[in-house]
Parts: sequence; structure tokens; C-alpha cells
Amino acid sequence: MSFKQACCCSVALATFAGIWAPASAQDVRTDEIIVTASPIGRTTEETIAGNSVIGGDELQDRLESSIGETLRREPGISSTFFGPAASRPVIRGLGGDRISVLDSGIGSIDASAASPDHAVAVEPAMAEKIEIVRGAGTLLYGSSAAGGVINVFSGRIPRTLPEDGIDGSIRIGGSTVDSAIETAGGFDVKLTGDETSGLIFHGEGAYRKTEDYKIPGYPRSTRLRIEEGPDPVNDTYGVERNSALESKSGSAGLSYVFEDGFIGVSGTEQHSFYGIPASDEAEPDGTGPHIQLEQKRVDFNAEINRDFLLFKTARMRFGYADYTHTELEPSGEEGTVFSNEGYEGRLELIDKPITVGAGEINGALGFQFRSRDFAAIGEESFVPAVKTHEYGVFALKEYAQGDWRFELSGRYESTTHDVIDTGDKLNFDAYSVSAGIGYEPMDGVFFGVTGLRSERAPQSEELFANGPHLATGAYETGDPTLRKETARGVEATMRLGGDKIAFTVNGFYTSYKGFIFESNTGTFYDLDGEDIPIYRFSATDATFKGFESKLEAELFHVGAFDIHGDAAMDYVRATADASPTGDLPRIPPLSGIFGLDAKSGIADLRGEIEYAAKQDKIGAEELPTDSYTLYNFYVTLRPFTQAGDLAIRLAALNVTDEEARLHTSFLKDRAPLPGRNFRVSLTGSF
Repeated sequence: MSFKQACCCSVALATFAGIWAPASAQDVRTDEIIVTASPIGRTTEETIAGNSVIGGDELQDRLESSIGETLRREPGISSTFFGPAASRPVIRGLGGDRISVLDSGIGSIDASAASPDHAVAVEPAMAEKIEIVRGAGTLLYGSSAAGGVINVFSGRIPRTLPEDGIDGSIRIGGSTVDSAIETAGGFDVKLTGDETSGLIFHGEGAYRKTEDYKIPGYPRSTRLRIEEGPDPVNDTYGVERNSALESKSGSAGLSYVFEDGFIGVSGTEQHSFYGIPASDEAEPDGTGPHIQLEQKRVDFNAEINRDFLLFKTARMRFGYADYTHTELEPSGEEGTVFSNEGYEGRLELIDKPITVGAGEINGALGFQFRSRDFAAIGEESFVPAVKTHEYGVFALKEYAQGDWRFELSGRYESTTHDVIDTGDKLNFDAYSVSAGIGYEPMDGVFFGVTGLRSERAPQSEELFANGPHLATGAYETGDPTLRKETARGVEATMRLGGDKIAFTVNGFYTSYKGFIFESNTGTFYDLDGEDIPIYRFSATDATFKGFESKLEAELFHVGAFDIHGDAAMDYVRATADASPTGDLPRIPPLSGIFGLDAKSGIADLRGEIEYAAKQDKIGAEELPTDSYTLYNFYVTLRPFTQAGDLAIRLAALNVTDEEARLHTSFLKDRAPLPGRNFRVSLTGSF
């Protein structure tokens, strides 16, 4: 499918949709309250900052073994794809430490941002919903969220009373491309209380096991095979060796829910064991290095909706985790061990509304603190042990009058990196501010523009890395003289919604001074007789610009089915002064998804076309990536209407078995996406 054909699909959807009529738009999109982009409680349609929510049937259809792959088809999002287990989101071309993955408002407290082969310690299997925030809305979450926020709502701490005293859900499934089996389930049960309050217990667990996944051709791309020559270890046709995984997790929570809020605590334990595909350390039989991940975590969460002083709501969150990540050699011998013991807390106070003239002022202020004790132990460790402490204060004010809305927010953040072995200490003070204007001239029509200036402190890996990093096949060196990264940008939003059609487009332009990125120096390091490229973290001026758009339309009715269409496209262009090519590496190409849904009470059908253009605007020592077109089909059956939400879900993914590679992945020339896959799952709730 060409880009021209893809655009024609988009235009056709609008043509079939008929004339747009201003109304509630409930037929084509939900008006859900979000809390990540706006702590004062606004819907997705009322928020100036770019945001989206995935939940319900859409989330069930998209669920994969990692957060990155679960969200990869959302507008503006790609993934690092270091195999199915380790896949972190990339938002608008930004990844790593610039993307904050939250577990119900608190960070994942792991080492996933340190390297693309490190999995995110957040299990998506039992997620209730996932909120995605782009642009200026990330300012409230600090330096680690400069590029975007992914907030996974797990439900481990109940916030409401279960109906009839107990409710729960279960998911059982499997897939053919990797011989996967998975199961997940959770429940809330009311232990004591009355109609308005009670003590609630929550329990959940998840298990997933896969084999090496199948691919349409060779693991290495044609370009890489021409450049490097034969490689019998990593050129097994039809399979990505050493890509299997096994994970299990469990959680228990206790919450007291009352009329004006809740207070609760939960404990979670997670274990994962997965291979690192396309490793140069692989044995001739395909056996390669593995990663064993363990995390124990405790969370506290409370919310009180009751007037006090100048405020009407207080939200408190705290999380502590002990994380260990052990890299195992093909022989099973223990290699480098990464550990991260940390905690994070956040307090948000929501203002009482104040009437000023014909308008109303709402707002929030808060305090956030974070501590990270990170170490890498072993001959192949590439970063020293560092203790990092951060604290920040932030405030948001909104003034609404008639059709207009004005927002102003700011944040101050202090970061200290303390190197354990040398005693070196670096301190950074970062100041960020954003201002936005929204205009709603009529029901279902919204225009917004936001300007921002944000500062980001460099992270410990960017400052102190100095050693071979076998996951990326490079010798990585940091620069302790790096200074703060400063971004100045503007984002414009337009939303149109009616009975039959809804359209959203976000355009952005961000200019960075001192943008920190990792580039190939063109020199090599001798590691036990093998030359590996030397990569260095450095700072330069850079520019990111692009857009994401989505069109949803109710088209027509056929019998019991309502036919809906949707089209989404996104694009980002990233350039840097210091790059030899002028372009930054691993930037996603133009991409889009075009789908058609047929929905009824007992069955939902969906077909979609997933397209990514060729990426030839590349960084130094980077190879171009070919375009691809994938065809996916989904069927949801609800055969027993009396059985509530019981559903059988079938999916056929990449049905033409096309080779597809993500340009955002370090392994894109060594590990393509999975081939043709048939997936089945049974989901139910009670």
C-alpha cells in the first residue's frame, strides 16, 4: 500500500461520513475524565495539551507482552522493540529517560530507561486503562517526562466499592507466532462496611510464556547481510532465536473506600526471564544471553474529596521498589547485575474554584520527590553506581470564561547525582513553564495553542557511562560536563466532533538547546580482540517538528451492525546541528493506521491497515529502513448475552506475513517484527 493509497483511504472515510453536525460526539468517541494531563479533572475534549486514552475493548485487542508494543499503534507512538519482552514507548521521536512510564501515577522505579534491552517493570495484562500525554501536559511530571507520559492504571488499590460486594475479571489466551500461553485475573471483594463505605481487598496475578517468535525471512536485513557478509549464528531463516520469554506477577491490595475518597496500600512482585535476540554473544546453536528481572514493590494511594483551607481535593501517592536485573551468559553464568532501589512520592492539592468576573479560576499545586540508588556490577558494566535525588514543586492555573480557556503552569526541579566510588557530585536546578489558550466557538469544536519552555537535567547514564554495553553492541561514553537541556516549543490542537464524525490534529514544533543524544564516533574499542564502535553522549542544538491526527466516523448501518471507520497518521522530523548527516538517529517515519469496524450486540469485527513509510533521513552509521504495510483483523464474539462481559476474541495479525522493521529499534536490522500471527483469548468480568 503506497502513501497515496493510504491518504485516499482517509479521504474516503470523510466522504462516507456525510455532513458533520455539531453535537455530543458520543457515537464516535468517549468523553472520559483524565487525571494525568489535567489534575483538576478535565475530559479529553477539554484539555489543551495533546492526550489520549486507550481502554475497554480497544485495550484488550492491543494487549501485548510489553507497554511499548501495546501502544505502538497509537498516533505519535512507536517503540524501541528489543524483542517482545523489552519494548519501551517512543513518543514523537523521543525515548529513553525522556518518556516516563507511570504505574497509577508513580514511576516504574526500574532500570528500563538505562538501556533498550531492559524491560519496563509494569505489567499491562490487568490494566484498566492507559493515559498518554504529549507536549506541555508533561511539565507536571518533571525531567523524566520531557517527551511524554504513559500512565498505566492497574486498579491494585481499589477506589470504589464493588457491585454486589465482589467483582473481577479474567483473561486466558494464546498465539501461534510464538506458541504463547497467557493468563491473567483479578478481583475486588468487600470485606466489611455499608452502602457508602467499606474495606476492600484486591488480588491479581498474571503469567505469560512464549517460545522464539517466527519471522517472514532472515533476522538480519538484506542491507546488513550485504554489508557484514554471512553470519550462520544469526541467520536462521524463519525464526528470531533467543526471543522467548516467561513472566509472572502477583499483587495484593487493601483499601478503605468512603463517601469522600479512599486510602489504600498494595504489594506487588514481578519476575521475568527473557532472551536478548540478535546478540553477538550467541552460541552456534542459537543459545544467547538472557535477562532475569525481579522487582518487589509497595504502593500507597489516597484521595480525599473534602473542602479544607483553599482546596477541595488532596491526592497522595507513594511507591517504593527494589529492582534487580541480572544478565546471564549463554552458559548460564551470571554476568552484569543492575540494581535499582528507589522510592517516589507525589502530593497534589486541587483548588476550590474561584469566581472572577464572568469566569472561574481552577488550579492545582503539588510536590514530587524521587530517589534512585542505581548500580551495575560486573566486568561488562558500563555505568558507575550513582545515587540520584530529585524533588520538584509545580502549579497549574486555569481561567475559563465563556468560550475561552487560559492555562498557566510552572515547575521547579532540583536534581543531584552522587557517584558512589569517586564521591563526585553534580547538581542541577531546572525551571519550566507553559502557557496555553483554548477556544470553543461552538459545541464540538475546539482550538488550542500552547507554548512552553522546559529544562531537563542530564541523567546519570548520559553523564558517567564509560564501558562496553553489549546490548547495543557499543562502547558507551558519557560526558560529565553536560549542562541542562533547554526546550522551547509550541503546540497547536484542533478538535471537531459531532454525531457522525470526530477529527483531532496536533501539530508541534520544539527547538532544543543542548539536546543530549548518543552518536557513533566512527572509532572503535578493542574488546577481547573484537572491535566494537564507540558511541558518545554529546549535546547539540536540535529541532523536532511534526503532527499526529485521527479521524473517526460513523458511516452507515447494515442489519444489526453499525459501521465505523477511522484513520490516524503521524509524522516527526528531527534534525541536529552536530549530526554528520544533519538528522538524528532512530526517528520514526511517517506512519498511519486505517480501519473499518462493524459493531453489534453479539459481535464486533475490525479490519485495519498498518503502514510505515521508508525512513532514509538517518543518523551517522545508520542504515535506511524500508516501508511496510501490515493487514490485521479482529473479531470479538459475545455468544452468551446473559453471561455479562464474557467474550471470545480472535485476531489475525500481519496476515500477509510481511517483513516489518521499526526504525526506532537498535535491533531493527537484526530483529524484525513477528510474522503472521493468529491469536485467541477468552475475557470475562463479573
